[in-house]
Formats: sequence, structure tokens, C-alpha cells
Amino acid sequence: MSVVETINVEVAYALPDRQLILEVNVDAGTTVAGAIVQSGIMMEFPELDLEHSDVGIFGKQSKMETVLADGDRVEIYRPLIADPKEVRRKRAAEGKAMKKGGGILADAG
Repeated sequence: MSVVETINVEVAYALPDRQLILEVNVDAGTTVAGAIVQSGIMMEFPELDLEHSDVGIFGKQSKMETVLADGDRVEIYRPLIADPKEVRRKRAAEGKAMKKGGGILADAG
């Protein structure tokens, strides 16, 4: 009789108003996709579309086929609403506009 080795991992997903981290015991050799399915997180967030979701392990982007190690935390990422580069560009432009004439000089007299 052979004993199947198992590992413990976490599966995490967050919305702006709600987050869920599930601990899951899976067989050694389980992939990111396998852990997500086994966690049941899709029951809590039926709107999740794994085919169009990016995933990562401890904040580092990975693939659904990546084999997990004991203690890994699988993170399912939401699509970005705004392009971060564009947001930074806009913020920088607003900052420059304010610096050009936004200050009030005290009367030095």
C-alpha cells in the first residue's frame, strides 16, 4: 500500500470589499489550477473567470501549470481597471502643473 504525500497550500482572492484565503490540503504535484479548483473558491466567487485571470505564488506571477510546494500561497488576480503606467503619467503631469504656479509667495517686506 502506497501513501500519497500531501502538502498544505493557501488559495487567495480579493475584491475591494471582500477577501478570502482558503487553506487546502492537496496531493504533492498539484498545480496552481488544481489547487484553485480543489479549494472551492469558485463557489464563493462564481464571477471568477480562470481562463482570463492572472495568478501568482506569493506575489510573483506564475502559470496555471506551475507545480506547488508545501506552504505556497496561490493568488488569483483581478484585471486592472486602469493602466498603472498611464496613472503615473497623469499623476506626474498634474504635479508639474501644480508646481508651475501653485505656490503663494509671502511678502518679504
